[in-house]
Amino acid sequence: MASNGTAKGGAGRDAKAERERRLAEALRENLLKRKAQARGRRAGEADQRAGLAAARPDAGKPDDSGAE
Repeated sequence: MASNGTAKGGAGRDAKAERERRLAEALRENLLKRKAQARGRRAGEADQRAGLAAARPDAGKPDDSGAE
């Protein structure tokens, strides 16, 4: 039998290599995001992540101070 990479286990190795490549890429992206967050905290910048809409201050909402 010729070993041309399509024998038993050949496709499994390709899938495993592709999975490892995707995981490595995701890890690199996550590391870059975390580094950017740490730099922003050191610089005193506001957090630029999307977050929850309910946590953002609403300009049109009354502030309950009683002043009009």
